Parts: sequence; structure tokens; C-alpha cells
Amino acid sequence: MTDDRRTQLADNLARVEDRISTACAKAGRPRDEVTLIVVTKTYPASDVRLLAELGVRQVAENRDQEAAGKAAECADLPLTWHFVGQLQTNKVRSVARYAGIVQSVDRLRLVTALSREAVRAERELGCLIQVALDARPNRTGRDTAERGGVAPEGVAELGDAIAAAQGLRLDGVMTVAPLAGPYAGRQLAAFERLMEISSDLRATHPAANMVSAGMSADLEDAVAAGATHVRVGTAVLGVRPRLG
Repeated sequence: MTDDRRTQLADNLARVEDRISTACAKAGRPRDEVTLIVVTKTYPASDVRLLAELGVRQVAENRDQEAAGKAAECADLPLTWHFVGQLQTNKVRSVARYAGIVQSVDRLRLVTALSREAVRAERELGCLIQVALDARPNRTGRDTAERGGVAPEGVAELGDAIAAAQGLRLDGVMTVAPLAGPYAGRQLAAFERLMEISSDLRATHPAANMVSAGMSADLEDAVAAGATHVRVGTAVLGVRPRLG
């Protein structure tokens, strides 16, 4: 069964690699400008181990309850773990122990909590600001966007806070293609807007050059817009079983 699964994952990775390479060529970009992050949520540690054997080095999870155990089981592997889900402050201590990069930073309170726990764990955590392109900004620059995130107007303040926080490193920005608002169904336009936001952030924080965008269904649009990282789950691991 393991051999069958390894072959399946290898075939899927090859198809995704071909998609990324083709998208890069079409966009006139070198292939090495785009990093694949495999989203392993709902799949077992055994799959993570097979992916590592196949050369994957970046994996992502969106729930600490699942991620913490999986990361512990795979602690011997040369992996960087990305946390991509909405993060509650009561889960920050756990996430700070295994995550290399938290891609879903969207509020000042979370920055404070991440900083405290990164210092406690004696680690440096990379942080991406999750940008909500469906948010209707209020006075704080944030509202209840469909999938979490800070409104574009709040990015600069959050970036300054991360850059100034002990134990944290401002790496860039992330978004999920919105399901509502002016960018619904317009993934390329959404990712191009994210690139504009990234450019503004880099004017103040030049090293924050990571742009995480695009998933299994829309990675080509992300590459076309200029994303540096794509987060792919289903196209590599298969359709996820329904939960519950």
C-alpha cells in the first residue's frame, strides 16, 4: 500500500510541477522563483514522510490540533512547517513550537502573542500578513472577512508591528482568493492586487518579499501575478474526505 501511495504522490507532484513550470514559462519567470508548499491537512504523517522522500521541503497545516502531533511525528525530517489557518491566541504557544512560518497573521493581538511565545521557545517565527480582499475596512482596518485577514488599509501598521516584535520576522503577505466582494471569481485580479500591496510593504520593509497565493484550482493565476509561493493540497494528495 505504501508503494502504491508513494507512486500516486509522485505522479501528482509531477503533474503539479508541470503546471508550475508551464505557468512560469508563460509568465516569463524562472521556475526557481516559485516555491511549492504542500498542504497536508487531514492526511496522515505517513504521507508527509513520503512527500519528504519525494523532495518536498515545505508543508502546511491549518489546525493546530492536527498539526502539532504530525509535526512531532515528523520532527526528524528536513521540513519547514507553515501554519495557514485562522489562529486563535490560545493556540499560539503550541504553534510557536513547530511552525517555521505563520501565514495567517491578521491582528495586533496575535502579533503580541506570537512574539511572546517565540521568545519563550527561543525561536524566530516568520510571519506573513494575511490580506482580506473581501474586507470592508472599519476604523481598525479589519473586519470579519470571510476567511480571516486584515483589510489592505491595515497592512502597513501590522507590518511595522511584526518587524518591531522580538522573535518575529516579517516575511511578506498572503491571501486566499475571496469568495465575496469585488474580487469574487476574479483570482488573477485578486492576486495582482496582492502584488501591489506587497510592493507597498516592501517600500518600508525590503526583506518582506514573500507572496503566498494560489491553490490547486488557481495556482496558474498566482504565478502569472507574481506569487513566490503557492499552497497546493488536493492536486498533490487527492480530494479530502468530508469531515464529520
